[in-house]
Order: sequence, then structure tokens, then C-alpha cells
Amino acid sequence: MEKRTLLAVVLSVLVITIGFSIQNALFPPEEFAAERPAPATPADPESDAPVAEPGTVTTQPAGFEIRAVPDESVARNRVVFESSNMRVVMDPAGAVITSIELLNHRDGGQPVNMVLQGEGDEPAMLTRFGGPDGRPVTEPFRFTQVSNSEFEFTRDFYVVGNEDEPFTFTKRFRFEPGEYLFLVDVEFQNSVNQAIPLNSDGFAYTMGFGPQIGPQFDELDGRNEFRRFLTLSQGTRRLEQDSVELSEGGRQIIEQRVEWAALAGKYFALVAIPDQARYTIFLDSEPVEGLVRGHQMRFARPPIRVSFNTDTFRVFAGPKTPAALARYNEAGENAFGLSNLNLDEVLDSRPLLGWLEHILKLGLNMFYRIIPNYGVAIILLTILVKALLYPLTRKSFTSMKRMQELNPKMTELKEKYKNDQQKQQQAIAELYRKEKVNPLGGCLPMVLQIPFFIAMFGVFNNSFDLRGAAFIPGWIDDLSASESILSWTGFALPVIGNDIRLLPLIFLASQLFTSKFMQPAGGAQTGAQQKMFKYLLPAFIFFVLYNMPAGLLVYMILTNVTTGLQQYWSQRGAKKAPAAG
Repeated sequence: MEKRTLLAVVLSVLVITIGFSIQNALFPPEEFAAERPAPATPADPESDAPVAEPGTVTTQPAGFEIRAVPDESVARNRVVFESSNMRVVMDPAGAVITSIELLNHRDGGQPVNMVLQGEGDEPAMLTRFGGPDGRPVTEPFRFTQVSNSEFEFTRDFYVVGNEDEPFTFTKRFRFEPGEYLFLVDVEFQNSVNQAIPLNSDGFAYTMGFGPQIGPQFDELDGRNEFRRFLTLSQGTRRLEQDSVELSEGGRQIIEQRVEWAALAGKYFALVAIPDQARYTIFLDSEPVEGLVRGHQMRFARPPIRVSFNTDTFRVFAGPKTPAALARYNEAGENAFGLSNLNLDEVLDSRPLLGWLEHILKLGLNMFYRIIPNYGVAIILLTILVKALLYPLTRKSFTSMKRMQELNPKMTELKEKYKNDQQKQQQAIAELYRKEKVNPLGGCLPMVLQIPFFIAMFGVFNNSFDLRGAAFIPGWIDDLSASESILSWTGFALPVIGNDIRLLPLIFLASQLFTSKFMQPAGGAQTGAQQKMFKYLLPAFIFFVLYNMPAGLLVYMILTNVTTGLQQYWSQRGAKKAPAAG
């Protein structure tokens, strides 16, 4: 390895950076209007419930109090809905959800729970009267099971001072077997022909989604795990904040209308799709006792100007896979008959090299179907890619060899014209022309291989199929996560933390093995330069990759080994060539 290798790295960074800039400039996201399902009618003209004429809602005085009407028939026991893919636990106290377990996806041997409550047991779908910091509704509700998949909770409330004019609050959950999406109806009905008496700080109520989504995590590093707030507005996806940008205790307020808002992790997401009411969305990162970080979405509804109103939230809580998300783009593909929700915009997209990632994923899954082990599939895919790229690799090796052969002559020219840089450069350029050598010939083939490396990184770092996929049971049990051969609690070492990982050590050995064949013989590098490229650079990469997913390290180890072997055979062939002539 020599200076040209360093030049290749620099050129690679420039190519990638410029490529992304061109991509964003020439191919911005397309804007389209998403067709949305018709929302629930605010007032049913055919019903017998009193309907007030639209009008203003009196703002309640500061400190106004809402109490529940005493009721001996409220429910106390939690309610469970279970289908083939979800188990949802609902609590009549507040008509909330305390658990959403994804039965087909595991987290530490247990189903992934999309509701992480912390030590305070704060639930999801918590309603507050007024704004996002208003009074939480925690009283127990009456319960009615409408059907096997529809559950209704009801309680009467009144504003202190108007005890004779209570209003009824109903929250209804509707599920469908096999779906990750469910419906939440929030319904208010006044006992008099007047607008619902809820107006605090300009809001009637707030529906909350939080305090955190699963699976469990020890840290949010933005790569191995993250939490990102996303919105879709007029067909355009927008990254609002992520776990790094939104400081703990921070808040972002979104006042424009959106198709949906989502809290997305690396592999799972919760997406809230509101109806046509003009909600103000609060994206929060409130600390939650017992959790590393808390993230909450809260939809605050403006005052209700009629005596009977139903709002409907559609909620997706499931895996970030095209199959699970895109089914809500076609009415015939899901049990609710929903279309054009564009939930697949939640997926992380890489527009520049996404097409190459897609091709590599197809190859990975093809090998997996032949041998149902993703570790073996990674090895076979790596060998295939290296074989396809071998013409470029061989050209690079050949060019580097020719440059090495010219080193003595270049040294002479540098010594001859050491006091005249212009003549020195002209003489070296003439030497390149005479010998028909391109000084960048060893770099450009390497630069052309960089997109494959980036795409492979994306496949192994983000592919949902690799989540929980074992390669060597007992050692590499999850190719999407870092492996460990020794762990301890208590003190943590710099960089490596509390784990000794074997794959990074094997990678370091493979890098040193490769550098043995890549090191130019008789080159012009100094001993210090040779040591830096041979030892310091591999050591630096070792620490960078220490906590990377096991699948990526398997790929990089095999890439190093095959590259070293290719160089070895290239050098061996070059030595035999004169004798053969």
C-alpha cells in the first residue's frame, strides 16, 4: 500500500460527496398529493344525539377542573386482543394501551414490545384534556366488547360548576387479524345541545403516542439504533428530528397539516395517521424514569364546535419492511380497505445507491434460499462480487506494479532536477508517456469499487432480514448486531466498552495479511510511511469497526482475504511471465 492508496481514499470521498450533491440537485423527491381515506363525520345527522349549531367554544378559565361522574360500573381488569402477529393489552384506567407485542419478532427471546413504559408505567394512547401538558385522563372507564376485534371504553365527565351538563367520552379500539395497523376512535357527546365544553389553551384534548417504542436499547448511537421523528406532508417525507438532534427534554412543534407523523427506529416504527382535524403536533423527548431516552408524539386537537364528534386515528405499530408498510397503498391488500397511506416512506432510503443495494439484497436472498444461513449467504455474495470486480482489481494491481517498476527511474529524475520543480514534473510526465503508464491507473479502479462497498455496508447494516439471523450459534447469533465473546459489568474500557469482540480482531489480522501483499517492494516510501500504512491504518480501522454489525465484519474480513489472495496470485503470475517467454 502506498501514497496512491491514500489518494484513492481522498478521491472516493470526493466522488461520493459530489455524487450525493448531484443526486439531490437533479433528482429531488417527487411531490404528490396522497389520497386519504374519508375521515369520520364529525356529526351524524341521522343520529338521535343532540347536535349543536357550529359556533365558538368558550375558553375555560385558567385552572378550570374536569371531574369524572361517579360510576360503580367501571371496569378494573385489563383487556387483551391477540391475533397471529400482535398481542395488545388495554387498560380501562384511562382507556389506554400498555403493551403492543409483535409476536413474530423477538427481543432478547421475548416478543418485541412497541410500548416501553419505564418505571412509571406511562401508557400509550394516553388522552389529556386540553394541550400536551394538560390534565391526563386516568379514571377507569366502562368497558364493552363490541366484537372479537373491537373494544369500547366509555366514561362521563363534567366541568366543575356545570355538574348538570356532563359529557360522554368514548375511546374505541378496532383491530383486524394479521394487521399491524389499528384504529382508535376518540368520541365526545354532550348531554345538552351545546359544543363540547373543552377548550384549554386553544385545545380540546391531546392524544399521546409514547413514551418510547421498542425494542429495548442501551444507547442511541444513530447507527446501530436510533429514534427519528418523521412526517409526510403533501406526499413529501421530512426528517424532523432524530435521537441525536433532539436534546433530552426538547420539543418541536408542527402546526402545518400532515398525512402522518412517525417515530421510527432502525427496524420498527410507530406511525400515527390523523383524520382531517387541524391537529398541532408536539414532538417531545421527555425523560422517562427507567428508560435511556423517552420520545413522544402528541396530537393536540382544536376546540370541538359541535355537541357530538368522533375523531379517528389510524395507528401502525410494526416492522419497517416493504411488505408490512406498502400493503396500505392498495385497498385490496389490507383488511381495512385503506389506500394511498404511503407508509413505506418511513423506510430509510438511499437514492444514490439504493438501486445497487436492492440488487445486492436480491443476491443475498438468492443464496439464502439455496443455503438457509445468512452468514453463508454473505460469504457467497462477497465471493461473487469480488469475482465480478476482479477485472478492475487486476487492472489496479497491474498499474501499481508498473508504477513500482518505474520508481528507480523516478528517483533518478527527482534527484537530477531536485532544484527545478517544473523540469522535474515535465520529466516525470514524459516518463509516464514514454512507458505508457497512467499514474492514476491504480487508483481509479479502486474508486470504481467504492460504491459496492457503500452499498454492501447499507445491506448488512440496515437489512431487516439480518435482524436476529444467526451465523454461528453461540457466537454470532445476530448478524445485524455486534458479537461478543466476553462481557462484563461495571467499568468500561475506552472504545471497546464492556465487550471483547472476536470479529474485529480477525478483521485486523486479515488487514495485516492483505497489507503484506499490497506493500510495494523497493518503493520510494520511507520506513515511517510503510509502518503507518501497514500498522497504524489497520489499527485505526479496527477501532472504527469495533461495534459494527457482525454481518458487515464478515463481509470485510472475506474481502480482505480474497483481495490478498488475488494480489498474491497476480504477483506470482507476473514473476512467472518472463520465464514463460
